[in-house]
Amino acid sequence: MSAGSVALIVPTDFGVADLYELGIPAAVFGTPQPDLADPWYELWLCGTGSDTRGTGPGFTLHTTHGLDDVVNADTVFVSWVPEEVIEGNAPVPPELVAALRKAHDNGARIVSQCVGAYALAEAGLLDGRRATAHWMHTALLAERYPKIQVDDSVLYVDEGDVLTSAGMTAGLDLCLHLVRRDLGAHVANQLARRMIVPGHRPGGRSQVIDLSVPPNDHQSLESVLDWARARLDEPLTIEDLARRAAMSPRTFYRRLHATTGTTPLQWLLNERIARAQALLESTGLSVEKIAGLSGIGTANNLRHHFLKHVGVSPSDYRQAFSRR
Repeated sequence: MSAGSVALIVPTDFGVADLYELGIPAAVFGTPQPDLADPWYELWLCGTGSDTRGTGPGFTLHTTHGLDDVVNADTVFVSWVPEEVIEGNAPVPPELVAALRKAHDNGARIVSQCVGAYALAEAGLLDGRRATAHWMHTALLAERYPKIQVDDSVLYVDEGDVLTSAGMTAGLDLCLHLVRRDLGAHVANQLARRMIVPGHRPGGRSQVIDLSVPPNDHQSLESVLDWARARLDEPLTIEDLARRAAMSPRTFYRRLHATTGTTPLQWLLNERIARAQALLESTGLSVEKIAGLSGIGTANNLRHHFLKHVGVSPSDYRQAFSRR
């Protein structure tokens, strides 16, 4: 599958927080990885001003494209709206709204980080859809745009051609999710390893981790989850995991949910789908065999979960991402 072009919208003026969120997609999509996929993504820095540059605290970022070029991109990233939009009642810049609408009408995938969701909302791209933003800004987003199903509890939401994420590091989770969609699980996992971050945090994971969970719980849970990953082909239950963690099933359920934002059964399913993806990419094993090795059971079960969670059949996934 082709990685395509990514238009990263750069405001004329930005602060340190904006720089962090601009840097995430720039690092993921703008750094060639020829040993993982060649060609890699083509990154366009699209300035919002006529001087083709963005000015931050003490430095200037020269842009290569303008808003007029956004319409021709395969993917468009917006992580910014003026502070006055959030703090006051200023409108989202109409030229930005128009560019997003044109790009979407032209078939582009539109992605927002943090308050960038306000630009997508103003363009009408989130009407009737689930969406998220940083939890500090979701209440206002829901108030201003009641047609949106705002979810303030998740890291990111994938609606196919429109994706939104919470702020800061959640943007990296979304970027890796896009790489996984475009280039396969192996490439995404290898890229995450180079960036020294988790290979896959599902979008449904909670933005806010329960700080009442003792630190040593996280360490004990990780050892249990590693143990489970080595036995995904076995019929694991919540009771098995809880017993390994020396907890009651109820306590284990609560601690895992507080730490990961997901339930034990959903965590197991996510891991089994990831195992199946890796086997489809790297082996010639039959779908039935892969279903057994990943713990999903039968080929029909694997097809069902792949269509629901990955969006394609196992055979189509293998055809797109096979490394054999």
